[in-house]
Amino acid sequence: MQRRRTGTIAVVSALGMTAVLGGCGLTGDSDGVTLKLVAADYGDSKDNSSRKYWDELVESYEAKNPDVQVDVTVYSWNDVDRKVREMVEAGEAPDMAQIGAYSDYADKDLLYRADDVLSIPVQADFVSQLAAAGQVNGVQYGLPFAASTRVLFYNKTLFDKAGVQPPKSWDDLAEAAEALEEKGVKYPYALPLGAEEAQAETMQWMLSGEGGYTDDVGTYSVDSPQNVTTFTWLRDELVGKDLTGPVAPGKLNRADAFAAFAAGDVGMLNGHPSLMKMASDKGVKYGMVTTPGIDGESKNTLGVSDWMTAFKKNGHRDEIGDFLDFVYSEENVLDFSREYDLLPVTTSASRTMSTAPEDENLKPFLDELLLSELYPVGKTSWASVSADVKKRIGQAVATGASPKEVLGQIQATAMKAGSAE
Repeated sequence: MQRRRTGTIAVVSALGMTAVLGGCGLTGDSDGVTLKLVAADYGDSKDNSSRKYWDELVESYEAKNPDVQVDVTVYSWNDVDRKVREMVEAGEAPDMAQIGAYSDYADKDLLYRADDVLSIPVQADFVSQLAAAGQVNGVQYGLPFAASTRVLFYNKTLFDKAGVQPPKSWDDLAEAAEALEEKGVKYPYALPLGAEEAQAETMQWMLSGEGGYTDDVGTYSVDSPQNVTTFTWLRDELVGKDLTGPVAPGKLNRADAFAAFAAGDVGMLNGHPSLMKMASDKGVKYGMVTTPGIDGESKNTLGVSDWMTAFKKNGHRDEIGDFLDFVYSEENVLDFSREYDLLPVTTSASRTMSTAPEDENLKPFLDELLLSELYPVGKTSWASVSADVKKRIGQAVATGASPKEVLGQIQATAMKAGSAE
């Protein structure tokens, strides 16, 4: 099927709005098709609402496709996954949903395959790591929509006062944290293992210790020797020496750690691109380096992707495909990525961004994308495992705790959940 690509859009968007936003561009022939799309909100205020992004994108699309109307409803990230689940359970699945996970729906045969809806050039354009992460049993169902990676942010002013250099290894990081602590820095290293996003910080540290949630063949290995070593080091060398701040890691959420960095109270922490704007807006002079690893710079970093899904329920395969080909045009992917300081999910847009002067601030993250590993989102068990990580992992670094025992408990959850796949 030949897909139509039309012009670029001005992208403006927003995270955190709990109200439902919808009714985008509902004009056209009464005999046409209306596609229902549920999307997540990416910004931080009404001024950069996702409604504006989708309004403009849909208006542009409908101008060239008068027989197809696209009705968009936007929810905050706090609500969008739950809202879509409720719609599906009520037998009212949307045509498309831009959400945080896809594998449960794919496992129940509710989704179109990527090659059912996308033209060959568009599907082939996805960044390889992201396309692979969108697969269940070798078949792609999850279409990457937005991506990010992690690097180590450090406060240049605090580092200068402490007389230390950006760390390359765990030992470097511990030495820098000690020097920062001696200068009275509130959080020498912020270690957010609280319930909000503990699975991210956990995986970043696992990767830096040459471990991960799964082994080379995709089997859960949460309590591997490498992971036990990593969390034992965190317990003894950072938390046990009071180098992670006044809030216990298990109680510290990622958003609070980012806010503390932007307030100038954090020496260093793992962060994604949105932290750049937060820090700059508060006048914090920061630097970014590759995440320190056990013996030097980490060989891998955490990659994260959000997902677009296409549901079979309403049978609008061709119309869904044509609209998604438009969404994934190079121009639109670039506009979206630049507006939100996110990474393009397509190779063509990534190639353009890597050489564009206006995107220089995102280049450290873009460079990491090809070395990144993503959560095992293709496993239907991942939701249960991720929830258990959020619940337990903070205990692994508590004084007197046994990292091996805590990781073993999470591994038991993983094996039980995985046995049903």
